[in-house]
Amino acid sequence: MTAEAAVHEQFEQHVHPGASVYVTVAAFLVVLTALEITVFYVQALAPVMIPLLLILSAAKFVLVAGFYMHLRYDSYVLTSIFGFALVIAAVLLISLLLLFTYLSHHLWFAVPLARILLPGH
Repeated sequence: MTAEAAVHEQFEQHVHPGASVYVTVAAFLVVLTALEITVFYVQALAPVMIPLLLILSAAKFVLVAGFYMHLRYDSYVLTSIFGFALVIAAVLLISLLLLFTYLSHHLWFAVPLARILLPGH
């Protein structure tokens, strides 16, 4: 058996979910979206609103990536590559947020420079 035939046979054995799975995932996504809207409008949840919204959006991301992008059914290697790239992007985003937050509070020349560049403000 050639390598191409082996890959073709492996592809034929790969089972994709039926329409009922996609409808179920879509229903869960609707429920999670409704929960996000509820969290936003309930005033009692204001102190924990940001963490709750982040958790709910992460759950939605996992559902979409796992089922609609077929990562749940792909090989472990492809899922690992996607996960590694996602971790790198998250670390970069958090690092830049922390850097810009730090710099916005510690730039001693920002106010005089703004007065020079924007004299009317």
